[in-house]
Amino acid sequence: MIKVYGLKQCSTCRKIMKYLQENGLELTEIEDIRDNPPSFSELKVAYQSTDGNIRKMLNTSGQVYRDMKLKDRLDSMSSEEVLKLMSKNGMLIKRPFLIEKEKASSGSNLKIINRVWEINKA
Repeated sequence: MIKVYGLKQCSTCRKIMKYLQENGLELTEIEDIRDNPPSFSELKVAYQSTDGNIRKMLNTSGQVYRDMKLKDRLDSMSSEEVLKLMSKNGMLIKRPFLIEKEKASSGSNLKIINRVWEINKA
């Protein structure tokens, strides 16, 4: 069963959840990413599928990202530092964040979601 982190009122999160369910995947109830962000170890699983590009997981259009001036600081930070920051502030993470054991994805890119969750679309 896939654990979902996002926001209940987020239309993108609801759209992706519906898409996954229509493709036969079982999801748990959505966890509010603000109050209960993914753990460091969960984020690390997702990071391993980004080809070493932490930016693929970051909500770079979010207010928190801009307020923290992360765009200017990312290159001087280790992936561990960024993942720790994300585990403390869920609004830094692209939504929805999905995880099941050793599989995870972040964001709504269907190409990535189809690859990670093994959904075959012609």
